[in-house]
Amino acid sequence: MSRSRRGRKKGAASSLRQVASTSLVGLLWLLHWLPLPALRALGAVLGRLLFAIGRERRRVALLNLRLCFPELEEAARRDLARRHFIAFARAFLDRTLLWWAPRSRLESIIRLEGREHLTAADGQPTILLAPHFVGLDAAGSMMTMQTPLVSVYANQKNPVFNDVLLAGRLRFNDPVLLSRQDGMRRALKCLREGLPFYYLPDMDYGARDAVFVPFFGVPAATITGVSRLARIAGARVVPCVARMTAAGYTIELQAPWESFPGDDIEADTRRMNEYIESQVRRMPEQYFWLHKRFKTRPPGEPRFY
Repeated sequence: MSRSRRGRKKGAASSLRQVASTSLVGLLWLLHWLPLPALRALGAVLGRLLFAIGRERRRVALLNLRLCFPELEEAARRDLARRHFIAFARAFLDRTLLWWAPRSRLESIIRLEGREHLTAADGQPTILLAPHFVGLDAAGSMMTMQTPLVSVYANQKNPVFNDVLLAGRLRFNDPVLLSRQDGMRRALKCLREGLPFYYLPDMDYGARDAVFVPFFGVPAATITGVSRLARIAGARVVPCVARMTAAGYTIELQAPWESFPGDDIEADTRRMNEYIESQVRRMPEQYFWLHKRFKTRPPGEPRFY
């Protein structure tokens, strides 16, 4: 096949993908007009379907749950994984509201508790520690409705969805969104300028800038950014926990951590994992089990996935 013909075929395939992506975005836009109970019912159907056909992600979720909850019977872990897929799908469809519903509707379904912890009276910088629960986008929208802030995002491979996602996150108060390629220097600068930092540090980003500390008793590569940023910026750490509810979401801002950071970055990072673990136990089906949290292993250890 000639190079020009291959190029035409590649261009045609790219155009078809763009048309399909745009059509799907249009369908999602239509969904935001549905009442929340109907959207959640549709999410439950989608979640069960994804659990049935998503063999690889189902395997990842079940393995994570086996590592973190060895005391559960296999049937109980499978039921927990199925409930997670449902919660994940519901949260995905709820994003249509976060992207397109008017602010008044968002404020009617997202409830904020602990608003007094959002900013310090003396202007001390604030790190909002947001674990990866399915409602983290709802929490992000609520935080941007309260105040300008800074956060980090990952570029999506699909440019159509990437544009929609970015536009949805930029709807209120002109937040500063940094790509992971920007690093932490700009985040630190924004912190020092008084912008709260909505920070999601509980994923496996590899061994760089990470230490192995337990998560549910399993050594997990965990970035040390919370401790380092708090120390350099003189910031306080305010947990921001998102819970999906039948009525929408409850976003809980908890009291700033005391005596943090400490003298030991590894001890600080271990404390963070222990805290996140305690919150996961409150609502295990809502934590992001589809991520390969234990992908990076200590030297000499076999891989899990």
